[in-house]
Amino acid sequence: MNNQNIRLKLKPVALALTALVSTTSYGAITLFDDNDVGTVSVDASFNTFYVNSSTDSEISGIERDQSRVKMGFLPNWLGMNFSKEINGLKVGGRSSFWVSINDSNSGITSTGIDVRQFYATVGADWGEILIGKDFTLFNRSNIFMDEMLQGYGNVNDTLGLIDGQGVSFGNIGSGYTYPFPTAQITYRSPEFGGGFKLAVGLIDPSNTSSDDGPNRESEESRPRIEAELTYTTKFDDGMFNAWVGFLNQTTESDTQGDVDSNGVSYGAKINMGGFALHASGFSGDAIGFLLGPTDNALDLQGLLYEAGDEVESSGYLVQGSYKTGSNRFVLSYGNTEVETETPWEMDATQAAWFYNINSNVTFVLEYSMNEISIGDATEDTDSIAIGGIVNF
Repeated sequence: MNNQNIRLKLKPVALALTALVSTTSYGAITLFDDNDVGTVSVDASFNTFYVNSSTDSEISGIERDQSRVKMGFLPNWLGMNFSKEINGLKVGGRSSFWVSINDSNSGITSTGIDVRQFYATVGADWGEILIGKDFTLFNRSNIFMDEMLQGYGNVNDTLGLIDGQGVSFGNIGSGYTYPFPTAQITYRSPEFGGGFKLAVGLIDPSNTSSDDGPNRESEESRPRIEAELTYTTKFDDGMFNAWVGFLNQTTESDTQGDVDSNGVSYGAKINMGGFALHASGFSGDAIGFLLGPTDNALDLQGLLYEAGDEVESSGYLVQGSYKTGSNRFVLSYGNTEVETETPWEMDATQAAWFYNINSNVTFVLEYSMNEISIGDATEDTDSIAIGGIVNF
């Protein structure tokens, strides 16, 4: 793949990765609450950063500095929540849309608005069933537990992110793949064994073969299966979380051969006093670089299957943070490798200061160093970002 093709094929990624749920605590605003009718609430998040990126690329042969005013790893969003008790069942639902604010640099006035969550839930003592569109389970906790989730994140020109209309990558491609929002039927168990919970989902599968045009002969005869087992326990002045996830799906193709996608994600995080430590990772075959099996939709099938074999991918993320008063300081390093004949690798090192002005408003100062390598060619990008986040 030559340099120009790399940039063209990966350009859609900048718009594709425009949604995540923040794990920062904030209070939704209740709009309506009635025992007979139900409860309706709304939550929202807004962020904007000034960012300056300096890039030196052997991949494209370009060296440049670029200033932007744009959103960070998380886009801006508005969500609606519904709940009601009916004959012993708790019925709920969520609809949220996610907005790109970066429509003045490219795609003028074509603000990207994506519905990333649109689902209903039915729950009781036996657990909960979700039907609809939501984030998937493989690498879910890896990304939701990321200490840098509300920061600006990593950018580079190779993936079209510096001038792109969408979000940065955070640690997607440098520690984990993105649990891309997908149609699903997912069961979540009640807590058992003193802190364990299990989620198992039937996920709309992705075509991972090169036979992907109209009237294709390739097929997915069963859905993708994803699962995640989590464990949470609280203790004096602290909390411990651990998790392991799983992914399996097959695309059957007589012309190319079957592509079997299998992956395991895992991790742990401990909060004690003002300190937090996070360590997570993943590995597998035919799970790609950015979106898992959905990488094929970005014309990255070569990162899933090459020369008659599934391609191996792996990544890890290690982080430490310290919180004192309204201040939180974070150090982070992540890495992902894709073992193609011409290997892909991305490293991300970040340092950030988050200052909570109050319970709804946060100031962020962040410095990041990103290196992406394709074979022997690399691009190094250093970025400094200053921004604000307002949550409701």
